[in-house]
Amino acid sequence: MSDATTQRLRLLSANIQAGSSTRRYSDYATRSWSHVLPLGGKRGALDAIARIAGQHDIVGLQEADPGSFRSGFTNQTHYLATRGGFAYWTHQPNRSVGGVASSANGLLSRIEPVEVEHHPLPGRVKGRGVLLARFGSGADGLRVAIAHLSLGAMSRHVQLGFIAELLADAPNAVLMGDFNCSIEQPEMARLFRTTRLQPPQHHVPTFPSWRPQRAIDHVLTTDGISLASLQVMQAAASDHLALSADLEIPGHALAR
Repeated sequence: MSDATTQRLRLLSANIQAGSSTRRYSDYATRSWSHVLPLGGKRGALDAIARIAGQHDIVGLQEADPGSFRSGFTNQTHYLATRGGFAYWTHQPNRSVGGVASSANGLLSRIEPVEVEHHPLPGRVKGRGVLLARFGSGADGLRVAIAHLSLGAMSRHVQLGFIAELLADAPNAVLMGDFNCSIEQPEMARLFRTTRLQPPQHHVPTFPSWRPQRAIDHVLTTDGISLASLQVMQAAASDHLALSADLEIPGHALAR
């Protein structure tokens, strides 16, 4: 507790690429088998991610396998919750390729959410979603949204519009995830125009992990939440760096 009216929370947003290793662009071709086979040191990568996740209060995951062939039928969100010591977890499976490979958003939390919603996102290609967790009570309660947006700008435009409607009336909200675009992209404008989410003051490159040049992973907060610090962390084998954020949350936003 930083003072009588605010509480500090540490959040992590991590695209974990289902525990698959990518260390250079050529790996997308030469190690493509790791995206469909239960090989390549995925369990060790998950253990490394769990050690990072365990330093946080709330974790948002993208590209966590919910239990298909490539993960050895391991629900990776549940595995990370157990290894990281989180009391609460949930996941949102979004895409399945014939049971061989699946992908999900995931939430790990030391605080019990009062409600969790799973929303499919619109777009030209199905298989994207936003997971929305509510903490605290009433309209001022904290909302934490975890999303993995599309590669195409037109799809991102409608997806961000959908998310903006979900968070339009939220005074205390966090939106984090893999946006697949920088803050400056035109489709981001609607989000900042119709919600209280604020553009970040600093741009933190997260992709590719071995030579980060693009800031496409974000932790966005509404104007009543103070971002005390933001730093990148190596999410083990992933091609993305994870984002760790220390936030000052209004105390009433977590009251039940």
